[in-house]
Amino acid sequence: MKNKIPNKIHIIGSVGSGKTTLARELSSMLNVPFYELDNVVWKRHEGHEDIRRTEKEREEYLNTLISSNTWIVEGVHNEEWVSNSFLNAELIIFLDINYSVRTYRIIRRFLLQKLRLEKSNYNPTLKIFFKMFKWNRYFEEVGKPNFFKKFGDYDDKLLVVTNKKELENYFT
Repeated sequence: MKNKIPNKIHIIGSVGSGKTTLARELSSMLNVPFYELDNVVWKRHEGHEDIRRTEKEREEYLNTLISSNTWIVEGVHNEEWVSNSFLNAELIIFLDINYSVRTYRIIRRFLLQKLRLEKSNYNPTLKIFFKMFKWNRYFEEVGKPNFFKKFGDYDDKLLVVTNKKELENYFT
């Protein structure tokens, strides 16, 4: 049986899990806009340092985005300010990609960004590079258990994905 194609999708996963890539692909396939939660947290200023939004600003901004009829939101965040996105999503995709695969992707992404073969919303410094490993470990040990503790009761709309084939099976 074919699944109903959702209009509101929240994608969550660790650094290097493929959230942005998946959001881009689904956005193109479904003709639905996608939003990166990092760009909700930060006001981006090309050529200048980014400015962190206040908790109230980012919650209001996110609520504005998810008030539309169609959207894809992606990010690592599962704090209280994103709870409306999980609540309003028709599908929550949890990318539970193998830790070593994510580690490899972090290294690959950094090299591609440094070689200017891949665009980034931030300056790919060594400091950020090493933070990504820290964030990856933190998500595995804290973020993932917290997500299932807080939002595990959405199991009727939760799709836990460990590989691309599981996604393909859902959308075909």
